[in-house]
Amino acid sequence: MPKINTKELICIVCPVGCKLTIQKQGDEYIVKGNVCERGKEYAIKEMTAPTRMLTSTVRLVSSHHVRLPVHSSAPIPKGLIFDAMKVINATCVKAPVTIEQVVIKNILNTGVNICSSRTVE
Repeated sequence: MPKINTKELICIVCPVGCKLTIQKQGDEYIVKGNVCERGKEYAIKEMTAPTRMLTSTVRLVSSHHVRLPVHSSAPIPKGLIFDAMKVINATCVKAPVTIEQVVIKNILNTGVNICSSRTVE
């Protein structure tokens, strides 16, 4: 008999917030509770390869501000969040910085950049 894994979560793709139930039966995923197809895709992605956008701050010098808000250019694998934060916490940027300027290129070889969220003169 195949192993059945079940997970419940709230869909965050749209404002509806469907309560989803995802079951893995063998190689197949069964999603219940979704109003739209995007909910099904979200649920399967959460079961197979969850990712998150990352927002934080880095140290900033040569400015009256001491921290620079930053964000990931795309979602990164959820399992790499803590390692990415170690890299971000060790980073120091010198002003001036422009919004969307790449602060850390290709963090942890994910192909994702960490970018400035504001301009600082």
